[in-house]
Formats: sequence, structure tokens, C-alpha cells
Amino acid sequence: MGIISTILGTFGFGFGTTIGILIGYYLFIYHQSTDVQASSNLLLNSLDPEIKPLMELDSEAIAKMFPEIPLWVKNPDFDRIDWLNKLIGYMWPYLDKAISNMAKSIAKPIIAEQIPNYKIDSVEFEMLTLGSLPPTFQGMKVYATDDKELIMELSVKWAGNPNILVAAKAFGLKATVQVVDLQVYATPRITLKPLVPSFPCFANIFVSLMDKPQVDFGLKLLGADVMAIPGLYRFVQELIKDQVANMYLWPKTLCVQIMDPSTAMKKPVGLLNVNVIKAIKLKKKDFLGGSDPYVKLTLSGDRVPGKKTVVKHSNLNPEWNEEFDLVVKDPESQELHLIVYDWEQVGKHDKIGMNVIPLKDLTPEEPKLMTLELLKSMEPNEPVSEKSRGQLVVEVEYKPFKEDNIPDNLDDPNAVEKAPEGTPSGGGLLVVIVHEAEDLEGKYHTNPYVRLLFKGEERKTKRVKKNREPRWDEDFQFPLDEPPVNDKLHVEVISTSSRMGLIQSKEALGYVVINLADVVSNRRINDKYHLIDSKNGRVQIELQWRTSS
Repeated sequence: MGIISTILGTFGFGFGTTIGILIGYYLFIYHQSTDVQASSNLLLNSLDPEIKPLMELDSEAIAKMFPEIPLWVKNPDFDRIDWLNKLIGYMWPYLDKAISNMAKSIAKPIIAEQIPNYKIDSVEFEMLTLGSLPPTFQGMKVYATDDKELIMELSVKWAGNPNILVAAKAFGLKATVQVVDLQVYATPRITLKPLVPSFPCFANIFVSLMDKPQVDFGLKLLGADVMAIPGLYRFVQELIKDQVANMYLWPKTLCVQIMDPSTAMKKPVGLLNVNVIKAIKLKKKDFLGGSDPYVKLTLSGDRVPGKKTVVKHSNLNPEWNEEFDLVVKDPESQELHLIVYDWEQVGKHDKIGMNVIPLKDLTPEEPKLMTLELLKSMEPNEPVSEKSRGQLVVEVEYKPFKEDNIPDNLDDPNAVEKAPEGTPSGGGLLVVIVHEAEDLEGKYHTNPYVRLLFKGEERKTKRVKKNREPRWDEDFQFPLDEPPVNDKLHVEVISTSSRMGLIQSKEALGYVVINLADVVSNRRINDKYHLIDSKNGRVQIELQWRTSS
């Protein structure tokens, strides 16, 4: 029976296969003839189409015939802006870097806030560039309103070649995601409001989308094209459209504040002259019983960086006699904040004490000598400590402007303070402000600090742990008897680790040597310097040359 079953099974398989081939061949020939006939009919119809003049076609038919036609041709409300495309084309290499750095700075705190929820060690941009192809604006529509605002509607197309490489580390493993071949079509509405008399003449930027954006891009995970997975491409596209639309589709907006509207509407009305004279019996903050005090001055409601005195090392009764001029916009509400800090070579500077002076308490054109008790904070519920933090002696005078006599250089970004009293007439004060660094790479660790070498003196910033883009905002001062026209400043970025057992506990991340002749002639330079012996690392250093004249 087994042999008979095998023979019958083999015979049945052969017979069924033969019948299946014959039926399939018949169906193929039958359908092919039908499709060929249909194709022939379609070809004959295309050879004899219905011809009409363009003027007889409606706008929808013309748009289908010419899908790439710009909006300023199809819609008379949109203006042609070829000049803007040319400008962006010339500026794109610089806009690429600026936009990429801005995107990093915006994404960094968001990533830092989210990664603890997913047990990820770190997420970093290994590469972020928008490529060499700038976006194209196909037209712009401007709305006129009675409010103090400017409304623009733009048609943007961008077929770019960006290279965005993101690396994520978790459980000792590293995964990279790369975004390439990005194409975007969107119609954003940009509203600048309110319009104010202070540069850049608007306080906020509101951005919203008039339609769902069209987004197309390639996504590589560990070098493999993820978008090649069946069904994933369309799913990701629709997901991005829906998420962006939920956040920014009109009337929802993204608001970017440029300046405080309440202060932007106000013009300067006077100057506050502050003479920081001395401090008395300051609280000891250092381990050995001393302090290295300096004073920081700021006006409330003012976004201009505060001003500082020099540091008086190992002195609990320092004398400064330094004068500062602060621009006043609202003497009825603004206050002068005075904070005394203890300078630290490494780590955060400790606050010794503070106090405030309301400008409304000052009589115009009358100097006022004041001795202020230093407090821990200005909170009304803060318990009063019996132990004194010391006193600060200042002289203040409010000088209101006369009508039509406002100085032109009040907001000059290159203006620098004068050197403190007692500075030699032929010399001055060299101020080095270490702001930040970016794209630092350590082979073993990245815990950077900055080391300054100038005329045999060494100064260091505090160390920032596990950060490729640290920010310090620390300043160092070098009193000099003559301008440093032939001197150089050596800036070195170093990473150290306190972990035991590391072979490389100290690692150089790059350095730069800065000639100081330009600082003397320009009085102030604030620039980013590429680090030598670093792949992409840069450090931002601000240099000021202050003189008594």
C-alpha cells in the first residue's frame, strides 16, 4: 500500500501541475490581449487630445498642468521675492552654522529633560549641518492691519542635503540615527508684534502653519535605511504631519520672545552713575578665613549684562572706587541690584550678600552716599541672621536726560567700562571673559575647564562635568602698566577625571593662541576661536581693554 500511495501521489502532483500551467497560460494570454487593447485605445486618445487655449482653462486645471509654478504667478496676492532667495543663497554657509548652533542649544535642554524617563545615558549631536542647498521662497504675502504688527505668509520649498547624525548611549551600547535627503514644503505665517521703537523694532515672533507641511526624508539606523521597511515610510510621514499640525497649525503658534515688550516700548530717560567705594567687615567665605570679593551691578527689568568691579584678593575690607554708568528707562519702577561675591578659582562663586536701591528714592542731580547692610536675599520671609555679612558703601546719582539730548552710543555693544581708579595713565586693565565652548571631544572623558596663560600668570575656570558644550561665563582681569600690543594670550581647554584607575586622568582637548594687538585698537573683541588639535572644537572668548581715559 505504501508503494501504491507514493505512485498515485506522484502522478497526482504531476497531473495537477500540468493542468495549473495550462490554465495560467490561458488566463495570461486572455488578460494580456484585453490590456493591450485598452492601452491601444488610451494611446489613440492621447494622440488626439482636446486642445484648448490657456485662457479658457480654470486655475485648478493650470495648477495640475504646472505643479511647480510659483505662487506669485498663480496668486496675485503673493509677491515675487527673488531678491530674498539670492540673499539667502549668498548667506547660506553662515546661516547653516548659525541655525545649526541654535538648533543644538534649543534641543539640548529638551533632551536633558527627557532622557531620564527612558533610562538613556546620553543623546548627542555628532553631526548637524543643513547642507549646501538653501531653501527657496516661492512668494510672500503681507497683511496690513491696524494693530502694531507685521504679518507675512511665505511659501517655502526646500530640497536639501543635510547631514544630521544623533548618537544615543544606553547600557554601555551606542546607536546612531542619521537623517538625510530632507525635503520640506510648508506655508508658514510669521507675525512680528508688537512693533516697538527699539532695535530690532519688534518684541515677539509668532510662527504658525497655514497647512499641514509636506515632509520627506531618509532615516538610517546603524547604517541601514529604516524607511525601506514596508509601511513605515507612510506611517512616519503622517505621524510628523499630525504632530507638527497639532502644535503649530493655525491658530496655534510658536512664540519666540526677542525682548520684553514692557521695557522695549520705553526709551532711555537718564543715566545712573554708581561709584562703588568700599566694603566693610565682609563675611569670611574661604577655608583659610578670607574672601576675594567683587561687586556685580544690575538694573531690574534690563536685559543688558551686569557690570562688575575688579576682584580684591584676600581682603575683608576692600576699596574699589570704581564708577559705572547704567541706562535708566523707568526710574519709577527700576531698582539697582548690588551683589557682593567671593571669587573662586574653581567652582561657583559664593554670594556674600546683597541689597537694592529703588531709583524712585533718589533725587535727580543729587549725589547720595549710602552705606548698605548686606543681606542673604531680598525675600521678605527670609529669616534675619544675627551674624553680619558686612556693609557696602556706594555713591549714586540719577541724571535724567534733557529733551532731544539723548546720547547716541547708549546701546553700543562695543563700549567698555573704564579702568578702576589708580590705573597708570599709560596702562590699563585687560579683561578676559571665558563664555563657552562647543563640539569638544575627549578620547577618555569630557569634563572640561579652561586654562589661561598670560605673562607667566595662570588662571583657571571651574570644571564642568560630562559636557561637550560647557558654559562658564567667568572673567579674569590682568592690570598692566602698558598696552599689550606685542603680547599673546594662551588659551587651553583641558579635561580631567577624578575616577580611580584611569590611565589618562588629564587630557588636552585643544588650544588657541590669541594676539592682543587687535584688542588694544578695538577695545573689545568677542569671538569664537577654533581649537588647535581638536576636530571641531571651538571656544568663545571675550577680550576687553579698559583704560582710565
